[in-house]
Amino acid sequence: MYSVILCGGSGTRLWPLSRKNYPKQFLNLYSDKSLLQETFLRMAKILPTKNILLVSNEKNFFNVYNQIKEICDDFSKEQVLVEPESLNTAPAIAYAMKYLNDELKTKKDAPVIFLPADHHIGKKADYQKLIKKAFKQIGDNIGTIGITPTKPETGYGYIKKGRALNGFFKVDEFKEKPDKKTAQKYLKSGKYVWNSGMYLFNYQTFLAEIQKYAPEIASSMGKKMPEFLKSFKKLPSISIDYALSEKSDKVVVFEGEFGWSDIGSFDSLADVLANKKDRDGRHVKIDSNNTFIHSETDKLIATIGVEDLIIVENNDSILIQKRGESERVKEVVAFLKENKLKEIDNNVIVHRPWGKYEVLIGGSHHTVRKLTIYPGESLNLQLHNKRVEHWIVIKGMAMVLRGKGKLFLNSNESIFIPKKTKHQLGNPGKVNLEIIEVQTGDYLGDDDIINP
Repeated sequence: MYSVILCGGSGTRLWPLSRKNYPKQFLNLYSDKSLLQETFLRMAKILPTKNILLVSNEKNFFNVYNQIKEICDDFSKEQVLVEPESLNTAPAIAYAMKYLNDELKTKKDAPVIFLPADHHIGKKADYQKLIKKAFKQIGDNIGTIGITPTKPETGYGYIKKGRALNGFFKVDEFKEKPDKKTAQKYLKSGKYVWNSGMYLFNYQTFLAEIQKYAPEIASSMGKKMPEFLKSFKKLPSISIDYALSEKSDKVVVFEGEFGWSDIGSFDSLADVLANKKDRDGRHVKIDSNNTFIHSETDKLIATIGVEDLIIVENNDSILIQKRGESERVKEVVAFLKENKLKEIDNNVIVHRPWGKYEVLIGGSHHTVRKLTIYPGESLNLQLHNKRVEHWIVIKGMAMVLRGKGKLFLNSNESIFIPKKTKHQLGNPGKVNLEIIEVQTGDYLGDDDIINP
């Protein structure tokens, strides 16, 4: 049994928290773990961690690797498959299945479950019980996980259940997102489930079905891995739903109800957290009803005499919207894109091969960042022509090369890096190194990072 977590998305439906360079799967929204980490840990209760692969794009590789490494010491970079091009779920799944078959030499009848990286599961034990059942019963079918609907939801696709089999149902039909009246009809009938986007099948069944319904993808899978990757960009950008599941007569659905949400909007996030205490006790609500507040920076946020609001804050943007209108966040994103505003792309936390940094204060002539360097890692040797840097160690031990000298700094010690001075920062210790970096100068752009 294997699991593949699909985490190459770049959605911005949760702007300002989610950005193009830091999609929602990397956010801590309802616990101290990110959505991606929660997904991995759920599967780690069912499978050995070495049997869990992740598919990402090049831009998010280190976001994925660093986050999983934080929670799984023996996690390997080889478990993250990097797509040559971000297409859609069908090519990503084909890549993963080919890797399992060609590189890991897995059995052709070994079941593999494909999961989105960014879903919420409230009842983990119920979820894991259903997944174990699906692994045992899938056989040579194309399986999907359907969610028992709890309300007439218009934001999800639906699946119509056919005849009952041994613990699952044949799928009669996939339905697009309905209007309110149709959703109420679906709910009342008891014949429909929400489409969760989770799929389960083995290699031989997938290959046989993809040959029937998406021959271009099947043909590419017959190539050797280097040639497959080289020609990957030419594959159609198509979802697994359109490529396979909506056409195949071998699709079955395992139904369950386990507190599932795709957290596709701040309205759905508010629903997930409705029965939980505010993450931030510094939210002051005076005569404020049905108001959801989410703060990333521990700011005190007070509301007086308002209702039906969602307020979301991080350290470079604030969103205030009426509840029920989360779909209109895309209008804000469109405005940012049209006007080329940096807040559409950049997040205050950026992951790098050596660790991550968080922008604390930003200005035209100064920037303050918190750097976290993982044990054994270091930044590249570099210099700057237009700025100086001050480093202050707040945790761990730093190894610093400055000019021709080498020294070690402990907590509460600091160093100054003048312009045009070669320098390098590393972590020789066994715990994360945390540094406050202050940059000052007439120009602070990345193109002033010169690798000598």
